[in-house]
Amino acid sequence: MKIEHVAFNVEDSRALADWYATHLGMTIVRSIEEAPYIRFLADSDGTTLLEVYSNPLGEYVQYGTFHPVTFHIAFTVEDMDGTRQRLEEAGGKIDGEVEVTALGDKLGFVRDPWGNAVQLVQRKNPLMR
Repeated sequence: MKIEHVAFNVEDSRALADWYATHLGMTIVRSIEEAPYIRFLADSDGTTLLEVYSNPLGEYVQYGTFHPVTFHIAFTVEDMDGTRQRLEEAGGKIDGEVEVTALGDKLGFVRDPWGNAVQLVQRKNPLMR
């Protein structure tokens, strides 16, 4: 089996999807314009999907209150410092310092405008191709 998507119930799925598309290079591949305002977002190579929606039947978990290692969405980057600065200028918030692992990978966190943790990963040797 292959994972089709991972879904998150968020308070403002339309705004979050737009921010992720504009600033994280995702593409909105399906949109439902009435409640619960579902958005499917594909990553830059179209192999990973996130679904965000605003459904009052479920809870809106405030992930921004958790340490970023509790929950985060990770994106590969080629320029850690430049990407962190660009996301901060776009309304994100830097969360901690960049860590360099024993394998030479750079890891850094930025909070999106709603407080969700976005991990930026600059791998010395990519995990996937």
